[in-house]
Amino acid sequence: MRLRSRAFCRNRAPTSGDNDIARKPNYDFERRERERNKAAESAKKAQAKADKRAAGQGTPDTVESDDPQVE
Repeated sequence: MRLRSRAFCRNRAPTSGDNDIARKPNYDFERRERERNKAAESAKKAQAKADKRAAGQGTPDTVESDDPQVE
């Protein structure tokens, strides 16, 4: 019996050296990546919200104080 190589087999799609086995999942890394992406998105939203709030109120140059000596 003669075996055919992958290149000439009509039933299979040509592969570029990919393995036919599934990759081993790295749950900890994937969870850290999701948390990092979520934190970055949250920080981006918070910054946009702060910018919008500052644009709506205007940015005060001085801080008001109850102390009468400080002007």
